[in-house]
Amino acid sequence: MTTAKSRAESERERIIAEGKRAAGSRQQGYREQALKILPWVCGKCGREFTGKKVRELTVHHKDHNYENNPPDGGNWELLCLYCHDNEHERLLDAEHLSGTESTTPRRPTSTHTPFEALQNLLKGKK
Repeated sequence: MTTAKSRAESERERIIAEGKRAAGSRQQGYREQALKILPWVCGKCGREFTGKKVRELTVHHKDHNYENNPPDGGNWELLCLYCHDNEHERLLDAEHLSGTESTTPRRPTSTHTPFEALQNLLKGKK
């Protein structure tokens, strides 16, 4: 059983590593392209980036679809880390307030209730 479990674990790790590599190479491709065609300025706060600070610039997809990467960069804007995070938080807030969901993939909400049986356990202690 240990070998089957370790095989399953190593297969899971391989799949995760492969997914991370694919996502990294896909992002690296459009990021490099965006850095070549767009000025190194945050599209929101206007801060300029040079040298090693360029790593703080991220590519934001205007339509929030990370797979929509036209060669002319029409769906991209460069944002600093802070503005990029703020932009996505604003989208989530707007969705919450309007009661609508976007096409942005969302993580499923948790259905685990850790204290579900607590009352029964406490009754047994008396």
